[in-house]
Amino acid sequence: MALADVLHVAGVAALIEGIREEEMLAPAAFEQSAEAAGADISPPLAVLYEVIAGADMRELYSVIEHAVAVWPNAPLVACRRPSNDNGASTLRTPDTATLKRLGFRAIADEPAQLPALLRELEDRGMTGELRPLDVMESIWLPPPLLLPEKISASDLRAAFELVASLHLTSDQVSAANTALAGLAPLIEADRWTIYLTSEASGGEAATLEPLAVRGLTTNERSISDAGWQRALLGNALSLSGSESKAALSAVSTMETIRKTEGGRRVVAVPLMNGERVMGVLEGVREGGAGRRSFTKTSLRLLTALALPIAAALGNSLRIAEAERLSQTDDLTKLHNARFLRQFLLSEVRRARRYNSSIAALFFDLDDFKRVNDVHGHLVGSHVLMEMATIILSSVRDTDMVARYGGDEFVVILPESNLEQAAFVAERVRRKIERNTFTGGRSLLLQLTASFGVATFPAHAQSPQQLVAGADAAMYEAKAAGKNCIRFAAEPLSI
Repeated sequence: MALADVLHVAGVAALIEGIREEEMLAPAAFEQSAEAAGADISPPLAVLYEVIAGADMRELYSVIEHAVAVWPNAPLVACRRPSNDNGASTLRTPDTATLKRLGFRAIADEPAQLPALLRELEDRGMTGELRPLDVMESIWLPPPLLLPEKISASDLRAAFELVASLHLTSDQVSAANTALAGLAPLIEADRWTIYLTSEASGGEAATLEPLAVRGLTTNERSISDAGWQRALLGNALSLSGSESKAALSAVSTMETIRKTEGGRRVVAVPLMNGERVMGVLEGVREGGAGRRSFTKTSLRLLTALALPIAAALGNSLRIAEAERLSQTDDLTKLHNARFLRQFLLSEVRRARRYNSSIAALFFDLDDFKRVNDVHGHLVGSHVLMEMATIILSSVRDTDMVARYGGDEFVVILPESNLEQAAFVAERVRRKIERNTFTGGRSLLLQLTASFGVATFPAHAQSPQQLVAGADAAMYEAKAAGKNCIRFAAEPLSI
């Protein structure tokens, strides 16, 4: 199935543009050509590029430069074009690590994986870095902590308490807030801010996004009530665009910067994680010439503490990514059974609290074994990826889709009753029945599926009972001739 066909089936609008190194369009020229073609030039969800075997690295660099110039805030997604020569060619497709270094946010091995990847990018706000973890780089350890030679016992104790506290954090926001809370009593400043660089999110543009803030300057205290409330709640995004020139300079030079800007004393320390600048730590003192600058001892202390702070930010990002990978099916990029159990447990608790209902669809492809037996398991795997596209295009963004195992899929519909679930099940059943599966080899395969539907609390009182009820109803559909929908029986009242 071609890339454009996959997106069309998934209901994703796409603008196809051929890009050649010798005729790159400037942003303004591209907009004019898009308007002339009647295309929507609103910011795209993502920019997709199909990578072929033997791709020229210079061309890939040109593509990335072009995409960043035209769509600076859109994540780049690479999709490898499957080889049709049965391995006879000696040309190689760039590996995942290479494509990541070039600047691609996510990599699809097959076009059929794109809908799930795009949906995840959208769910994560297009800020998560979607890359598998190498075992050796899963946790980065910083070099030894080199504190200043002259430091008081109280400051030394506070510094080590800060470092120890960072080990207890599990996400980037809590790590950043913990770092600032520990810094505040050590080195006096009107405001401390931690910014993340766009590089930490997979981009290369010199932009900074505030992650955590502690304290406000006089001008910032006069912001609107809504902005002040956001600041009190710890929402650092209310200070977007307020980074100093020193902060930007610290990122580009990878050195600590101390200077006076606009009557304020500013210090900015790059947060280095390995060879990458994760972000920058910025301190601001008001008062201009009448206010003491940050001392050399303070700079040495900040430089030393920047190492464990950056390590905590990097490790929390890797831990979150490892958790995400543990809850994602590697083939279809849908959620797996582990995530399903956690999601259902949370939804059932919420449904009990608010007296609402949950529906579960459990369905299985009919005679799928024959596809594997006749065409091979590679074709069968591609059919499952195509199935993921069909399912995702048939449900709401709030619904959860999981590959339960083999050719079995589960869809959880929060806030849905039996009638609504039956409507969704029939819509998915018809789409499967009417779709022509290619198996990645231009085959014309027609498949059907059998569906079981159960709801909470009508058919089940627990997450396990809900899935089991839908599963049992699915087997009734198999026994009834397949390609149909059956409903779980209501439990007998005692």
